[in-house]
Amino acid sequence: MELSESAVRDRAGEYVESEPLYDVERQHVETVAATFAGDEYGRRDAQWIVRWYFRRYLGDYPDRARRGREEAFRDNDFGDVVDAIGTAADAVGTEREDEGDAGPSDDRDVDAALSALAALDGVDVAVASGFLQFLAPERFVAMDPRTWRVLVAAGELDGPYPDSPSIADYRQFDAACRSVMERTGVDAWTLYRALWRSFSALPDDAAAPEDA
Repeated sequence: MELSESAVRDRAGEYVESEPLYDVERQHVETVAATFAGDEYGRRDAQWIVRWYFRRYLGDYPDRARRGREEAFRDNDFGDVVDAIGTAADAVGTEREDEGDAGPSDDRDVDAALSALAALDGVDVAVASGFLQFLAPERFVAMDPRTWRVLVAAGELDGPYPDSPSIADYRQFDAACRSVMERTGVDAWTLYRALWRSFSALPDDAAAPEDA
């Protein structure tokens, strides 16, 4: 599995042409950060990301497990959801970059964002990384078995996808993504599309089983 600049851009382009959720994903990539920065969003705006995390598998994710996560998230007090998203948005926002600090590449900020989100029912570190992808799509890639396994196949990451992903696991994954982005000159949203699309090209022993 090669993750050269041309391969990443080609596979990201294939994603645009082939993935049925692309149009709605693109709309959310363009609007979620601004939506969550305001005071007018509702529970469904937050629920969309949790649903997206599981439903992008297009039926390949176990339905019972998916529904359990979605229902658990829906049962959170909405004030707790707003507080967690606000903490995450502040932690990975760009204001500190403007002030000369480390900004969203600082691991401590990632820790704070993931910790706040993963404290919500129905959200673990992996699902929390999905929130980061939409809060800062130029910077963060959602972690899941598919994106992880493609990075392993490309020699960018070591080890199997963890049974219960931790913040340390995400930082390892994030470092691998940053390395590819720096080498290829693409942003995280482009890399995510390329990784997701590349999964179908993996040999069966590397691509299975599916879990998240």
